[in-house]
Amino acid sequence: MARPPLLPNTTSIKGKHAAMYVRMSSTPQDHSIEHQCARLQQFANEHNLEIVKMYADAGKSGLRINGRDGLQELIADVQARRADFTIVLVYDVSRWGRFQDTDEGAYYEYICRQAGIQVIYCAEPFANDGSPLRQF
Repeated sequence: MARPPLLPNTTSIKGKHAAMYVRMSSTPQDHSIEHQCARLQQFANEHNLEIVKMYADAGKSGLRINGRDGLQELIADVQARRADFTIVLVYDVSRWGRFQDTDEGAYYEYICRQAGIQVIYCAEPFANDGSPLRQF
């Protein structure tokens, strides 16, 4: 059983609104949209978060943002300050994408952080708290 991720300050997220972002490519994967949603909802329940929006890209390659309406909508909502949430739950780092330039996924996370929205990876063994990588 996977350990829950470390959180920088669990009490600071309780009772907040969250969005979830899920993606699965068209090739078979272990992490179906349903699996990701169930894990993200479990995390939200454990931390008293209310999921108010879901962004999804089903059957979409992670190699580029083109055609990924869910991620494009998430970024547009964040940049336009239309987001009614302060946290984005993502299953793992690879859900942002498997971009040729590895900094591209980090760029989308950075856009969220710049808008005051915390990104939490629910299946990663590290805390996403802006500090250098920390593992168990």
